[in-house]
Amino acid sequence: MSIFPRISLKPEVTEHLKGVFLNKEVLDAVGHQEAERRFHKLLTCLSHPPSYTCVRASTHLASLEEIRLKLGEELKKQMCGSSAEEVSLQILPHPRIPDVLLLPVDGPRPVKQLSSEVVVGAQCGNAVLRGAHVFAPGIVASPKYMKAGDVVSVFSDLEGKCTRGATSFQGKRVFVGNGVAEMGRSSIFCTDEPAKGIGVRMIEPLYQSPSFDGVLPNLVFLQNLPSVVAGHVLGPRPGERILDMCAAPGGKTCHIAAVMGDQGEVVALDRIRNKIDRIRQNAQMLHLRSIRAYCFNSTQAVSSDPAHVTEGPPFPPESFDRVLLDAPCSGLGQRPNMASTWSLKEICSYQPLQRKLFHAAVRLLKKGGVLVYSTCTVTLAENEEQVAWALDTFPCLTLQPQEPHIGAEGMLGAGLSPEQLRLLQRFSPELIWDQTETTAPLPCRADRDTIGFFIAKFLKN
Repeated sequence: MSIFPRISLKPEVTEHLKGVFLNKEVLDAVGHQEAERRFHKLLTCLSHPPSYTCVRASTHLASLEEIRLKLGEELKKQMCGSSAEEVSLQILPHPRIPDVLLLPVDGPRPVKQLSSEVVVGAQCGNAVLRGAHVFAPGIVASPKYMKAGDVVSVFSDLEGKCTRGATSFQGKRVFVGNGVAEMGRSSIFCTDEPAKGIGVRMIEPLYQSPSFDGVLPNLVFLQNLPSVVAGHVLGPRPGERILDMCAAPGGKTCHIAAVMGDQGEVVALDRIRNKIDRIRQNAQMLHLRSIRAYCFNSTQAVSSDPAHVTEGPPFPPESFDRVLLDAPCSGLGQRPNMASTWSLKEICSYQPLQRKLFHAAVRLLKKGGVLVYSTCTVTLAENEEQVAWALDTFPCLTLQPQEPHIGAEGMLGAGLSPEQLRLLQRFSPELIWDQTETTAPLPCRADRDTIGFFIAKFLKN
């Protein structure tokens, strides 16, 4: 059900995306009316959360059924300790992906708005819609005399125009639910150090889904379904040496190590030091000893000196059996995302970086090795056009079938053949946006009601 306005974008970005989704190949295939309908559906569904929560289970530590039962027990404790109305708790295994559990989201729910209002940033508001509480750094406005224990309505500031510390805000905003203040106003805005911890505990969210804060941290990991699919498409095997080029926050790195039974080596690279520290912490918590994480720029990960042999980067050419390039991108597939302040120039700036990373990935991959390229965006330039460019630039690469393949095929517009498009996997929630409110089983809906995402699998000949 559509209850939020379409994602708020700069006019130049909206026009650019419209040109992408109404390109000549698409118009020739489905007609102008259907192409425009899909485009407007995309803008609407991006501002709403998916109808389920996806959890990746640490099946290298326990069976899926054992984890499912433990998770059920933990979440029932959470529900008993909450004043939220009772909701039925369903935890279902995915029928095709052996380490995924699905939990339905209840929403939108009939929640009455209150007179006492707290305003949060758009990113914080998006997190609330997926089950999070409001953490203090996300609060930008609160009532003048708000104290701990007050019941408040929470609103998300769509355009980032609310002044931090304001007592009210009448700009463009949306209601995301009601909660109880855990801190008074002075503890949030009038301290020498930035406030930490939960600022508002949500008791009546518009979309009801469990909070996973501190819940079985070594057994369950919140991860979007397409991201889990990408790890399985890579197909890691025990004993292999695998590179995760843009590893933060580390979910895919740990997934790869778990799928290969922690036998072999998974090298994780990222440019930001604290993100590498987080990957190492996660690996330790999950008892994964095969992960080696380095703070390094992946575009420079190929050694120019053939005699250069060290444990860490840069690496000699053809050092890895498989490479995952989950590329930095414009992120225009994330859900929910009610507003983006990015300019068209910023959105288009990712393509050159993605190509630099591609050059390094192909050089580092062994002959006969597998390269998986993925993004969490919906643009043609960062997805199918990159595939067309890669096939033209690297004659050694050929597209390969993907398993599992639960998304749609690639999008028309980049000059790829029908056979090539069928080998690609594009998660396109707009294709089924008004069909998700049915009695269809949750796993069937979950495969389609996802974030926008793209996966391509190559073999180096």
